Amino acid sequence: MRNMMKAVVALICVLVCVDIAQGGRIKRCYICRSRGELGDCKDPFHYNATVVEDVKGVEAQPCASGWCAKIIEGENDDFDTATERICVQRPPTDGEERCSDTIIDRKPVYMCFCQGDLCNSATSTASQLGLVLLAWLVVSFRRNL
Repeated sequence: MRNMMKAVVALICVLVCVDIAQGGRIKRCYICRSRGELGDCKDPFHYNATVVEDVKGVEAQPCASGWCAKIIEGENDDFDTATERICVQRPPTDGEERCSDTIIDRKPVYMCFCQGDLCNSATSTASQLGLVLLAWLVVSFRRNL
């Protein structure tokens, strides 16, 4: 039990240090646009920061606000749907990450806002890692009670 507690404390310290270290870094967003099956911007988005340099039309650019967005425009068929990933100049006024239907240039779109380095990919591995760690901690503590 004592070793388990030490391991948990060490893991929490590492995660906090990584979070602090990344906090000072300039955040980046994926920048791209593609329509239908053409292009590499659509979902599922299969790229990360290391391979995106080799993909034409997809960039990982610094974003001064630290807020990224993904915009899906058009009907739900593969031919007409356009996907765009961008850096937003100003964060939402309430500072909340979210997805919702909205109107841009008189067109209905589905838009997601997120804050963090390269957060506008299709899935967030950081949030998935957090959920896995939380589940592991709950299971570990229940076993030891």
